[in-house]
Parts: sequence; structure tokens; C-alpha cells
Amino acid sequence: MKILITALMCAACFTQAAELKPIQPAGVKPAGAYSPGILSGQFLYVSGQGAKAANGELPAGEEEQIRQCLNNVKAVVDAAGLTMEHVVYVEVYLKDYSSEKTLDGVWKEVFPKTPPARSVIGVAGLHGTNVEISAVAVKDLSLKKPVVPSGYPALPYSPAVRAGDRLFVSGCSGRDVRTGRVAQDPAAQVNLAFTQLHETLKAAGVDFANLVFVHPYLTSKVPMRVMNKIYASHFEFGNTPARATFEVAGLPDGSDIQFTGVAVMDLSNRRAVRPKNMEPSPTASPCVFADDTLYCSAKSGFIPGVNGGVYASTVETQMRQTMRNLLDGLEEAGMNFSNVVAANVYLNNIDDFAAMNGVYQEYFKGVPPARTTIQQVAPAKVEADAKGHWPDLEQVLVIAVK
Repeated sequence: MKILITALMCAACFTQAAELKPIQPAGVKPAGAYSPGILSGQFLYVSGQGAKAANGELPAGEEEQIRQCLNNVKAVVDAAGLTMEHVVYVEVYLKDYSSEKTLDGVWKEVFPKTPPARSVIGVAGLHGTNVEISAVAVKDLSLKKPVVPSGYPALPYSPAVRAGDRLFVSGCSGRDVRTGRVAQDPAAQVNLAFTQLHETLKAAGVDFANLVFVHPYLTSKVPMRVMNKIYASHFEFGNTPARATFEVAGLPDGSDIQFTGVAVMDLSNRRAVRPKNMEPSPTASPCVFADDTLYCSAKSGFIPGVNGGVYASTVETQMRQTMRNLLDGLEEAGMNFSNVVAANVYLNNIDDFAAMNGVYQEYFKGVPPARTTIQQVAPAKVEADAKGHWPDLEQVLVIAVK
């Protein structure tokens, strides 16, 4: 009987959701089913913050909009009892992605010392704003350590930031950070991006095997097959990082490829998770643990199997299949949606925000996770092909804590 009781207690521990503390600045009302911030363990996950002030006004100029976005991030960080110095990683989404010059100017004001790692991409659509910024902060400031490869010039951001056992890597692109030159062809850009990613990882004392999640962002000038062939050569088949790959409207540094991601310092704390209905892949694992944190690849409304494909024609129906696909990975790891601390939603058309949100909120009955929602490129035509397959109208990635 004692053994049975112990086993049941262990099972309960295995399925119990992590403690998630929602962070809600005074006077802030989210535009969807998400929390402005989620504090779990050592990390604070901040939802994508737009450029509207608390009174609903949108500043006129790009500089002031970027500053307001960062002020909104600060409001969440402050509400968690932290400061902007605790921020270790930031993703910036720009509708005007012609340059990072304005962004860099504001950045130096907000992060005068030990700036966070950063990724910046150009997007086609955002919900009610022209700029959006999401962030991750670490509770214990003593755990924050900037990483700079040898020979790198002074930058407004850190090439990488270590936060305890986690390493957050800035966008590594097809533009040489030392010379400013962009590689001439797609393969050369991808190889250069990998070279700079490797330099950053090595400077932190880790390697490609330590990566748990990677965001490949590429423009239409880089064929997916070219990127995937080179990408697969850097990782062990079936044990690759979780991945969310998206074509974007553009990259402000003038390149056509960017890799950003997260690594775990101790390789023994890394474990890939693959549901039984998914075959091993040379380019992405469904989910990967970094200690107690599970990073899951972006999923769409794809129905797996020999005749797999996206057969639903609406955002709502596709979203339900996407959440089912995400749940497969979470359940394989002994978790469910109550463990999710952050999510990114990628829409074919930002006008589908309300339709997406209506379904999305059904899956988070307790504390909704932090969330960022973007439209990365111009909308695809919504029609079925000869096999009855529809284009992806949405995709979702999640981060969960056990």
C-alpha cells in the first residue's frame, strides 16, 4: 500500500502545473487572451507590447513609438519587481524595417549598460501598432552575463546573454558583424549566419548541440530548401532543436537570413521530446527541454499521417487542430496547456486576430500565458490546391515550464 501511495504522489507531481504568476500593470487591459507578463521560476516572460500609451494614444513618430513600446515593457517588468537591467532577451517587430538606426538610438537610452540579446525582424502586420516588442527577464541579476565573441565591434545589444543555465542568442545574420558586408548569395548568407552563431555559442562555452530552440527568419530571396540543407548539416538527425521557421517581410540589416535562439549551458539538462505520431526530422524536434523549460516548435493546423495536410479553410478550424498538435508535444512531456508560460501566434492576415483569439482563449481557462501575435508577410491567397490542401492561416509556438 505504501508503494502505491508513493507512486500516486509521484504521478501527481509529474502532472502538476508549474507555479505561474501573472503580472498585470495597473491600468493595462490586454487586447486578447494573454497576460502582460508571466513570472515562473527565474524568468519573466513579457507579452508583445505595442506602441500605444496607457490612455490609448499612439505616438506620431517612429522614435516615440519605439520608446513607448519599451516603456510598456518596463511597466510589466516594474510590476514584477524587476528593472530593465534584468532583461536578457528582446524580440523587436517593425513594420518599417528599413533601418535599425532609430531603434539603436533609443536602445542605448533604455539599456545604457549590459544590454540584452536582441532579434529584429520586419513584418507585414501588427495588431493596432507599427512596432511591437516582447522580452524575457531574469529575476536574479547576478545570473546575467553578456557574451561577446573575440573581435566583435561595440554593438547596441549583446551578441548573447547568459542567464544561469540559459543562453539567449541575438540574431545572427548573413551580414558580417565585423565588416558590415552582406554575403553575395543565399547559401553564402546561410553559412555566414551559422558561422557567427557558432562564434557566439563558442564564446559562451557551448556548441550547436546545446541549442534547444532556433528561430530561422528568412526573406523570399533565400529558398527554404537551401537553408534546410545547410541547417540539417549542423545538427544530429532526430535530435535537432525545436524550431519556428518563418519567411519575413525583411530584415533591417539588409541580409536575408537570421538565426536567433536559446541554448542550455549544461548538455545533461537538454532532452528532445517527440510524440509517437511524428517521425524524426533532420531539421526540427517537436519539443526540447532546457532543464524544466520546454520549448516547442511552431505548429499549424496540419493533420499528420500519410495523407497529412491542412484541410481546414478557416482560421478557427485550423487553430483547433494546431492546439491539438501542440498538446501532443506537451502531453508527451507530462504537461498540458496550464504549463504554458509564453506563446507566439503567426497569422496569415492580422485581420483574423479576433477570430483566432476567440478559439485560442478556450484552451487557457486559468492563467493565460504571455503572448505575441504578428503577421510576418503579405497574406497568401486563401484557396485550396489540387489536393484539397489549404494554406496555413495561423501557426503557434509555445514555451512551457514543468
